[in-house]
Amino acid sequence: MFKTLKLNTLKFQAAFVVGLLSTASEAQAAGNDWSDIARNITTSIEELPGLITGISYMLGLLMGVVGILKLKDHVENPTQTPMKDGAIRLAAGGALFGLPIVFESMLNTIGTTGTSIQPATLNKVTFQTS
Repeated sequence: MFKTLKLNTLKFQAAFVVGLLSTASEAQAAGNDWSDIARNITTSIEELPGLITGISYMLGLLMGVVGILKLKDHVENPTQTPMKDGAIRLAAGGALFGLPIVFESMLNTIGTTGTSIQPATLNKVTFQTS
């Protein structure tokens, strides 16, 4: 049984390496360089703040509801559930719910354009072959 498992694992690894090498040769034939890769990464993460905002709002609301339920449990049975459990969850929910507003005000304060510090740009990297 272990021999067949090992054989199947080796077949999968070989297929993975062949697929990886064929993809690398296609990317090389297309003429991609480091600036294209950097540009693709930059365009891929443009929507990341919106995703973080949505997740932050959802988790903030969830933590608030769970905090209220923990406070209800404390009122019903104070010896079983301490009040700090509900208070901590309410505070964490409020912080998560307020995170997008803080992020936006921070971005407006620092700004995204101007004459201050500019990030370095990578135009092109080439490797000499001999």
